[in-house]
Amino acid sequence: MTAKTAKENILVVGPSWVGDMVMAQSLFISLKQQSDCRITVMAPDWTRPILDRMPEVESSIPAELEHGELRLRKRRQMGRALRSEGFTQAIVLPNSFKSALIPFHAGIPKRTGWLGEWRRPLLNDCRRLDEDAFPRMVDRFAALAYPEDRSPPVNVPAPRLAVDIDSVRAAMSQFQLTDNQPVLAICAGAEFGEAKQWPAQHYAELVNNLVGKGWQFWFFGSVNDQLITESIMADVDPAFLDQCENLAGATSLAQAIDLMSRATAVISNDSGLMHVAAALQKPVVGIYGSTSPDFTPPLAERVKLLATDIECRPCFKRQCPYGHLRCLTELKPVLATEAVEQLTSSSS
Repeated sequence: MTAKTAKENILVVGPSWVGDMVMAQSLFISLKQQSDCRITVMAPDWTRPILDRMPEVESSIPAELEHGELRLRKRRQMGRALRSEGFTQAIVLPNSFKSALIPFHAGIPKRTGWLGEWRRPLLNDCRRLDEDAFPRMVDRFAALAYPEDRSPPVNVPAPRLAVDIDSVRAAMSQFQLTDNQPVLAICAGAEFGEAKQWPAQHYAELVNNLVGKGWQFWFFGSVNDQLITESIMADVDPAFLDQCENLAGATSLAQAIDLMSRATAVISNDSGLMHVAAALQKPVVGIYGSTSPDFTPPLAERVKLLATDIECRPCFKRQCPYGHLRCLTELKPVLATEAVEQLTSSSS
């Protein structure tokens, strides 16, 4: 009788941003396609609602560190505490030196990641990135599921978040929402900075263009997005404000995910919620200012990407270096209105 192969026990050191964590699911799916491995993800607590909706992830470990903190002694302690977990491999997604310290101190036999920031001594499966072979972030994540000498499949599996219908119903009930009319989810914020944030007046014009056509509008975002959402609603035709629900800062991330699963379509800046919407298989209109969809596109089947071709973009800056924000102001609301209508007419 052939001896049973021990199950691979993999620790993934995950990213800190919501959108990046969504894209990390492509790695988890790729790992599961190859073997019945066990996947544990170390990540900040605020990403847990995303991990809870990924069936490939068995468990998660809180990172217990603020983003950007070095804290060498704390990382050594955290690593040593993991030695009894029996991890056979660690895959480190962030490219920083500090992100590789915990797997090193945990003594995990195989430690995989891309070369970067003087961390070759910490990773014994340290790979040099070919940006032409792996142009997108999701490609780079998924490639780490395979041995270095094996080419990964051309078609990377797209993230697909699962939702629980009872949780969805509970969130709908708590916020007294119904979806008996088409719902356009609007994600008007951008934690990265104003160079990724379409102007409030443009969003308001979009709403005014669609509000008489049977739509209702749910605004999503964090507490930091409340101001722009209120600015949008201030410019909406007062006769139709009862069709607008301002959920920015009111929901947890878990509730936002569940409620967005009931949307007919989503329009969003290049943000974490845009990637959540794509992973929920919603039609997505993605608005790009200083960043580029070439590196982090929404991985949905039905997508419209809006970006200008002015000479200074993409600059990848948080603030416009020239102060004009033309990459966003020149994206006129009529373009977004047409994109929403095209996506929803093709999906009906």
